[in-house]
Amino acid sequence: MEEKYCQSCGMPMGKTDELYGTEKSGSKSKDYCLYCYESGQFTANVSMDEMIEICVPHMANADSGMTAEEARKMMQQFFPMLKRWQ
Repeated sequence: MEEKYCQSCGMPMGKTDELYGTEKSGSKSKDYCLYCYESGQFTANVSMDEMIEICVPHMANADSGMTAEEARKMMQQFFPMLKRWQ
């Protein structure tokens, strides 16, 4: 099974739907996590570069072997492929 990622912040979504945000109707979003998307709207009006800077410390902390600069570089390559940033 292919790993799914939030199409805004790139967070791995796991095997359940508990990390997915909600649509206006209250149903689960198919694309975005609960941190990025709530009630059919993005929770923050930010640019892709701003989102990367928000995510850098989380990614660096999650992977103790990764520096902030390595995390930033990886996200700068990955984020343009995400739905929100195309």
